[in-house]
Amino acid sequence: MANETLTNKENYLSLLEALGTRKDIDREFVYAVFSNIVSLLPELVKTYPLLSRFQINIPQLSVYIVSEHGFYLDINRGVKTQEEIIADPNYLSMLSSIAVDKYYSNEHMAVRMNSYASRYNPIFSTLDLYLNFVLTMLSRFKRGDPERTLLIDVMVSGFSMAKCVSSLLENGYQSEAFSTWRTLHENECILKILITYREQVAQAYLRHMRYGQAFRSGLSSKEETDACFLEIKERMREVNLKSKDMKRFIEYGWLLGVPGFKEKILNPSEGYKFNFRDGVQKVAELSQYSKLYETSSEITHSSPLLIYASKEATSKIVTMALYESFFRLEKSFSAVYLGTVSAPEREAYLRMRGLYYQELQVAYRYISRSANKKAEAPKSIPAPEEEGK
Repeated sequence: MANETLTNKENYLSLLEALGTRKDIDREFVYAVFSNIVSLLPELVKTYPLLSRFQINIPQLSVYIVSEHGFYLDINRGVKTQEEIIADPNYLSMLSSIAVDKYYSNEHMAVRMNSYASRYNPIFSTLDLYLNFVLTMLSRFKRGDPERTLLIDVMVSGFSMAKCVSSLLENGYQSEAFSTWRTLHENECILKILITYREQVAQAYLRHMRYGQAFRSGLSSKEETDACFLEIKERMREVNLKSKDMKRFIEYGWLLGVPGFKEKILNPSEGYKFNFRDGVQKVAELSQYSKLYETSSEITHSSPLLIYASKEATSKIVTMALYESFFRLEKSFSAVYLGTVSAPEREAYLRMRGLYYQELQVAYRYISRSANKKAEAPKSIPAPEEEGK
């Protein structure tokens, strides 16, 4: 059940090093806990018969041991030293028991909440691989400085949310995935507008971020806050908004950076407003998702849909929506990424894309056919682009 090569002490300590185990952890003690668990396996199988069917994942089990021990050290910091904790004759057996219970329960008996998806299914495993690759690439960019990294920050947020939606679906949380897709869709709409209009909209977006800080009393001084509110009120007067509209203006007024938006907002017949559906979504030209977004909002606000919606239907709809959002995010990413990296990195990305992008398109078409057979998915949603960027 346990790999004999890794149960060797020297090899096991090398494994702990490779896992990046905390430097303050006594690795010799971790090995003692692991060895104790291995010696108890015959008895553990009697308690958990299902264990006999699995080869123990030693790195995974070891992470549980290290994490549990590290947490115990943290909560006793300043009270007991690691040497004192390890000296307790009951500690090793207690830690062994907890680590095994968590490993067995979380890895082999995890409740999947009637999941209609699996992380091993190519529909999700390929998408997860691609998302991991993109997020790894994005991690090389500087982030967290809105004046310089706004586009990258929004992009990282979008791909991270896509990964979150995928994970929720894989674990059977369809309604929660639908709610998270709603935020993902908001993100992709903002990203599309930023990429389309670049600096002009970016500056307006940053300005309204500052307005938001002022609204939440987050600026450094009262004088700065007062000056900011005067500026907000002046800009609101320019588009005929009243004081009661301030929060809405702060959240969506950055759309005034879009060429021609001010004229449209001043002409009611155009149908533009300072909100998501009639503002951000409409400018991003993704209004075909308004009904889906509305349905997601109902679930977010705990309507009966949250409890009684078909889990399988919801899973298929959200998977389709996730794929469509991903295709658009990937297009934005490749447009930015390929123009800023070295030739070897660009070639590595194009190789990966060549291997898996077509597989994602095939998976999308399969999902779409499956969902539409039962009329479970909106038919107004366009298929992703087939051609390369």
